[in-house]
Amino acid sequence: MEWMDNSFWALIGLVLFIGLLMYVGVPRVIGTMLDKKIKQIETDISEAKRLREEAAALLAEYEQKRVAAEAEAEGIITAAKEEAARLTAEAQTSLAELVARRTKSVEDKIAQAEAQAIAEVRARSADLAVEAARTVLTSEMSNKGGQVIDKAIADVGNRLN
Repeated sequence: MEWMDNSFWALIGLVLFIGLLMYVGVPRVIGTMLDKKIKQIETDISEAKRLREEAAALLAEYEQKRVAAEAEAEGIITAAKEEAARLTAEAQTSLAELVARRTKSVEDKIAQAEAQAIAEVRARSADLAVEAARTVLTSEMSNKGGQVIDKAIADVGNRLN
């Protein structure tokens, strides 16, 4: 009986152990656990696919928003440049009008000052002429006063007749 050595008993023990495991239902429990794990993996895979699709949709949405934001920014920049050009043109026009008004105002003041100076010169000239005439008449009247009066009376008499 050599065939009943330790290897034989080990084989018998293994067969009994496997039989006991089968009787208790270990393969069914292991199969159920593997099925649950497979289902969990499938659920995780489908969730990962769904998340990937959502991420792709979000990426596309944000790309559209980025493009729209860039277009809006370009529009704002263009509008700002146009507004700056318009304001510059208005400022130049306003400045030109202001310079023209100030120039006219200064020219009017100069003309007024010239007219006032001319009036003052004329008034002073008239005053000097009257003073000169008074001085001349006074000296003539003291020298030839009687003759001048007689001649004036004779002229008035001739004119009245």
